[in-house]
Amino acid sequence: MPAPADLTSARPRLRARHAGWWAVGLALTLSFFIPSRAAHADPVTTPVPATTLVPPTTFLPGAPAPTPTTTPATLAPPAAPKAPATTTAAGSQITVNLGNTLSKPSESLTIIISLTLLSIAPALLIMLTSFTRVVIVLSLTRNALGVQTVPPSQVIAGLALFITFFIMSPVITKINTDAVQPYLHGKITQSVAIQKGEAPLKTWMLKQTRTPELALFVDHSGQPKPASPDKVGMTELVPAFVLSELKSAFIIGFVVFVPFLVIDLIVSSSLMSMGMMMLPPVLVSLPFKILLFVLVDGWALVVKSLITSYR
Repeated sequence: MPAPADLTSARPRLRARHAGWWAVGLALTLSFFIPSRAAHADPVTTPVPATTLVPPTTFLPGAPAPTPTTTPATLAPPAAPKAPATTTAAGSQITVNLGNTLSKPSESLTIIISLTLLSIAPALLIMLTSFTRVVIVLSLTRNALGVQTVPPSQVIAGLALFITFFIMSPVITKINTDAVQPYLHGKITQSVAIQKGEAPLKTWMLKQTRTPELALFVDHSGQPKPASPDKVGMTELVPAFVLSELKSAFIIGFVVFVPFLVIDLIVSSSLMSMGMMMLPPVLVSLPFKILLFVLVDGWALVVKSLITSYR
């Protein structure tokens, strides 16, 4: 254990050493506080050029990123808007030829005319062709045989349709040659095409129309009487033609009915003479009618008479 004198001499040295340590700690503390206050001081604002943001664009992998573009402080005033240029597609034009110019009709107009003709085709087929006479004669022939459903109505209508095309083929060919084809190629106007197409049909209808029927409609039309039948309008000619067709069809039908009526009378009188009054005569006469019709080739004779009636 040290002596008291040594402890007394060591106290000043310990105090000096502690004072040195306190000075070092104070210096370190000040060194930490002084830079932090400088960092919290107000930053110096420097002008930064304005940049225009470019919308995001998808780039290929590996391509360099775009650099922002710098815009000046003052922008130029916007330019005045201009009227948009009107452009028309080449295939969207519809031209209608009203008869003043000679030009080929557009495809749109041709389609419209075709659809219109298809919509009124049944009326044109019945009123302006030989279809009325043919279908009536074929139907009366079926009734004269005594069979109501053989041949079917579809067969009768189809046969009458093709017979009509056969009878009207010269007229249709002339209309196509004189009116339709020149109009489609732009050689004649629409009004001229209608006149040239109406002429052959009108001539054929006048040839098949009877004078009393034509005079009936001309007298009741309220118009001045035409100088010749060629000057008659279609409004008077068409109904007169249809009435003439009906009359001709019933005359041919009567001639077809007579042989079958004779067979019915013979069979009925034979059954009455034998006392078979309960047996229907129609049932017995039907096989004889069919046999007679087949032996004389009846359908060919009827069709031949129809065709020759228009020559």
